[in-house]
Amino acid sequence: MDDSQGIDRRAFVKAAVAIGGTAALSACLDHGASVDVPRGPEDPDAAFPERQYAWNAFLPTDEAGNNHHPRHRVLLALEYDGDTPTDAERETVAEALRCVERAYERSADGLLMTVSYSPYYFARFDDSLPESVDLPEPKPLASFEDPNPDDVDALIHLASDNAEVVLGAEEALKGEVEELNGVSQPSDSLLSAFSVRERRTGFIGEGLPAENQDVDGVPDSEPVSEDAPLYMGFESGFAGNQPGEDRVTIPDGPFADGTTQQLSFIQLNLQQWYEQDSRDQRVSKMFCPHHAATDTVEGTGENLGDDPQMDGCGDPAETGRTTGVVGHGQKMVDVREDDAPIILRRDFDSTDGGRASTHFLSLQREIADFVTTRDAMNGEAVSQNSAVGQRTNNGILQYLNVVRRGNFLLPPRSLRALPPANPEQAEEVVRVA
Repeated sequence: MDDSQGIDRRAFVKAAVAIGGTAALSACLDHGASVDVPRGPEDPDAAFPERQYAWNAFLPTDEAGNNHHPRHRVLLALEYDGDTPTDAERETVAEALRCVERAYERSADGLLMTVSYSPYYFARFDDSLPESVDLPEPKPLASFEDPNPDDVDALIHLASDNAEVVLGAEEALKGEVEELNGVSQPSDSLLSAFSVRERRTGFIGEGLPAENQDVDGVPDSEPVSEDAPLYMGFESGFAGNQPGEDRVTIPDGPFADGTTQQLSFIQLNLQQWYEQDSRDQRVSKMFCPHHAATDTVEGTGENLGDDPQMDGCGDPAETGRTTGVVGHGQKMVDVREDDAPIILRRDFDSTDGGRASTHFLSLQREIADFVTTRDAMNGEAVSQNSAVGQRTNNGILQYLNVVRRGNFLLPPRSLRALPPANPEQAEEVVRVA
């Protein structure tokens, strides 16, 4: 296959993920050779960790040691159809999830999956969530934003380097296929308990933003670089800019080995980003003015290895006073614990709604950790300078519009199927993997 055919195939499979359905899955499988993905274990409950989000050990790394993030994503936003879950519904949901895991190995080539629940789901129970879980309803986190609350009951996150895998897993969970990668799938599907309110999709990785820039928000005059893994043109998932999974884990209580998940849908204004700003200005706003002045960032920033090297950026307030600009990464330096951030980012880009956008997905021990991080991003302390406004020249704020925000509990694996609000208070502790 020559390069042009490879690009055509990548563009095709991304389009197939965006469309979805059994027809898209069949077309994807027919469009060139099908991928060969090893099956998962016969007993996923015994083989997989309690931490659903423990992906890092199953991800390959690049030469610098940065995790490679799966290129194709599907988010299924679900409504629970009953009043309160029954044991039969829990077992049906658990078996639907297990059967998909039997079909594909747990890896970037195979399938990585999480299931999370919103505060609106837990509101149906008489018991409250335990004190060890911080899960408020979502709210605006800046005076200039007014996001809609993401009030779905549950969210399934499917991720793989292979579009056929996320499409196949989705269709199996919905009961649309009888067999997946040679593994029989149950007739009682996820839809025995849930309805799909919304299907969301996305991608991350070199070449994918460039191949999917024929949408609103991206200027024709300044195309996205072919090397860029994200629409804004720079590397993002530096190992030095991510905490370990231990840091985001709920340490005790009935949901120990779970975490909280924040999901924001953010529309991007790349006309301003690419047409209004020069390359140096984009580096200044994404990293810091020092990086632009010293040519620290080459291309997409791959030369930085596993560390964006923010130590040399200086104090944000002083930089704002002297240069009139403060960098996004620069503002994040102080929101660290043991020299690591307090939220674990697993965000990705999207063309949902026909516009360049981002599903900003983060994991943290408490939603309060995300709020703290977002407060730093707002940069109110540095916006007192006349050249640094509330959004203008204040990192990348002026290019982002938060449309929707949701908070979710990502329970341990054994409680991922319709969990009670407080298993310790329930008549019987319901744990089905």
